[in-house]
Amino acid sequence: MHTTLTLRKLKQERIPIAMMTAYDAPSAAACAQAEMDLLLVGDSAGMVIHGYTSTVPVTVEDMILHTRAVKRGAPGVFTVTDMPFLSCSGSRNEAVSAVRRTIQDGGADAVKIEGAGEFVPLITALTEGGVAVMSHLGLTPQSFAVLGGYKVQGKSEKSAGRLIEDAKQVEEAGAFALVLECVPGELAAYIASILSIPVIGIGAGSRTDGQVLVYHDALGIGNGHVPSFVKAFAHLEPSIHTGLSEYVKEVKDRSFPDASHTFTMPASILEKVITGAGI
Repeated sequence: MHTTLTLRKLKQERIPIAMMTAYDAPSAAACAQAEMDLLLVGDSAGMVIHGYTSTVPVTVEDMILHTRAVKRGAPGVFTVTDMPFLSCSGSRNEAVSAVRRTIQDGGADAVKIEGAGEFVPLITALTEGGVAVMSHLGLTPQSFAVLGGYKVQGKSEKSAGRLIEDAKQVEEAGAFALVLECVPGELAAYIASILSIPVIGIGAGSRTDGQVLVYHDALGIGNGHVPSFVKAFAHLEPSIHTGLSEYVKEVKDRSFPDASHTFTMPASILEKVITGAGI
């Protein structure tokens, strides 16, 4: 299993880091079999698993449940868990308690915290306390309402400068890695070049230190909106629909289950049971 040190070594050796979201044991096991470097138990589960329209309704309890499942499916893969909406925005004690539960009860190897600013002192406190923290800047989905929607970040001189400063701050605070989401590729490449920690991109071009995608987007599962920066590496949705439709058809016409899918018992025993002789 990777550690924060081996991940930094991958950056130093210019070996790209492959990261994928996972929400349950089967998806985690599939990622482990593919030799994924990192797993992210994302609060995107709120949309792709729970059917919410955003990540906002997701709770710490939800993330703990998903993390437990992921660690059972891929115990040997370094796993980062998102701290959900407002879980780190209260008092320092409340934030630390939420993080503690995510690690101790959920089994996460690290946590991911969206934003800089007010969260920088918390990142410092957590890392000094022995918690591995991944930062997340650019488009931060938990703050989509404040950002004016799901839009590319860092396009203006002012916002790009702020993003660079925020990236420096979270590194100085002790973050072991940074996710940059929906950021111009040129800006993301520059930030990756000035930081010593790995920069993982999503919608941030090819010149970051690694990439992360949502499991369902990457495999073509679901019919929801897929961002333009996503590439589907498989298209499973049509196969799923075909399989489910065939199942319904065969149940309706009684062709399933057939003899090969049915257990049997001797007719003599059934006769005795029916007549009550064997009871």
